[in-house]
Amino acid sequence: MSTDAMASEVGTPAPFVPKLSKLAQRAKEQGWLKWAIVVAVSFAALLQVIDTSIVNVALPYMQGNLGTTLTEIGWVSTSYSIANVIVIPLSAWLGLRFGKKRYFIFSVITFVLASVMCGFANSLPMLILGRVIQGFGGGGLLAPAQALIFQAVPREDQGKASTVFTICVIVGPAIGPVLGGYLTDNYGWPWIFYINVPLGILALYLCSTFLVPDDPSSREDHRNDKIDWWGIFFLSLGLGTFQTMLEQGQEDDWFSSPFIQRMAFLSVVGIVCFIWQELRVAKPAVDLRVLRYRSVSLGSIISIALGMGLYGTVFVVPVFVQNVLHFTATETGVMLIPGALASAAASFALAPLGKVFSPRMLIAVGCLMTIGVMVALMGINPDTGYDQFFWPLIWRGFGSVVMFIPLSIATLGALPKQDIDAASGFFGLTRQLGGSIGIAGITTLVAKQQFVHRSQIIGNISDLNSAVGERLAGGTAFFSASSGDPVAVHKQALTLLDQAVDFQALLLSYRDVFYFVAFVFILMMPLIFFLGKNPKIHLCDPNFRVIRFSL
Repeated sequence: MSTDAMASEVGTPAPFVPKLSKLAQRAKEQGWLKWAIVVAVSFAALLQVIDTSIVNVALPYMQGNLGTTLTEIGWVSTSYSIANVIVIPLSAWLGLRFGKKRYFIFSVITFVLASVMCGFANSLPMLILGRVIQGFGGGGLLAPAQALIFQAVPREDQGKASTVFTICVIVGPAIGPVLGGYLTDNYGWPWIFYINVPLGILALYLCSTFLVPDDPSSREDHRNDKIDWWGIFFLSLGLGTFQTMLEQGQEDDWFSSPFIQRMAFLSVVGIVCFIWQELRVAKPAVDLRVLRYRSVSLGSIISIALGMGLYGTVFVVPVFVQNVLHFTATETGVMLIPGALASAAASFALAPLGKVFSPRMLIAVGCLMTIGVMVALMGINPDTGYDQFFWPLIWRGFGSVVMFIPLSIATLGALPKQDIDAASGFFGLTRQLGGSIGIAGITTLVAKQQFVHRSQIIGNISDLNSAVGERLAGGTAFFSASSGDPVAVHKQALTLLDQAVDFQALLLSYRDVFYFVAFVFILMMPLIFFLGKNPKIHLCDPNFRVIRFSL
């Protein structure tokens, strides 16, 4: 008697048997289908991770080509971040409602088509619209990729699968600036988007071929649920305006700008209404009730702090070496690669370390390593070069993995399975917001502290200071060799002295940034010990999730 017949006799539905492609069926029979799925979704997620950093090096070229101001071209990055941060917390709900495979493939297609639109853009509004659509597509790749991996890979292999995925999303940000600089210098800025087309088609083929079809019954369970439109609206309003405020705040002088004031007001209204809406409906778009678990609430707070510190330093180090040390985009990317490789090595080392040390202990060690790195970077000076950044970036890459992966364990490891998807989406959102807050805070700190340090240095400049006299005399002697006008020579010497003051003020402002990051980690460390005593880390635990991890 067939399975369907037996099921009909007892009145229970027949178990779902997914229909695989011929290649996937052969892979299943030979035992490598699970690894094909891991490679497929990791490759798709890698596209999104690379695209977060590949655009920044091309912004000056876009500005000149499209005839825009610096403020206007900044919206190319801002628009992507806004769309991304809105979709991330909704990705779990979208996957349940439409099917994880179907939603993931849709996100890949959206990302690729939006990349084509961005490449063809001949005006700023068209480029921004393309980046918004690309952000919506990219937001549906990282978090759902995690769920697809853990759905396909058996318990005993989930640790290896997580390591493969983590390596992809770690290496991506290091590849982005190098690839973006090369393509922009040799082929033009549209190619940073066109490169996504062949890679995206390959990702689409792999995902369509190897991903297991969704169980229709699980999708039907959520198809009749009432859509939480108000929750989605308030989420978009609150997070969208908040991200806009963070991205544009420094450019518009923060709350002295009416635009930033409006964004701040709308973000408060949107977030408050979103919280009220999600706590009152039975089927919310984002289940905030998971915050009743102490591990989720505390882990999310720690995640914001870690995002502020680590994403902030990932942002500030390339800016420092390009603006102060005059590294090219390619040189900057090459400098970041060893740190990314150290992160990949740490992913492999974490498995044996997790059997010996608790997650809380590993998070604390990672924090101490990061504080040590910040102390080392405080010693930057005009003679700082590549060699002085090598080991700090190695240890930062290693320490970040030692913090983020155990934090995911400590936050999500003890949760009931039915709450993990909602908690992981919120947890990933906090890290994204932490990074945005950190970048905005560091940008503001550099600008403000540069002004403070300049004022302090100028206060020490006088004719009575022998060092000032020697510097002016040296400058005067240098310019006198090419000019016989003593007034012009004196002005040139003063200009040279003024440039030296600006350089020193900028250098000291970056040093203050590293002080600030170290201080954030010191303040955050006591919270680690309130997470609760989790068991040792076993990367094959089915509840283990490495939520969005990108450096």
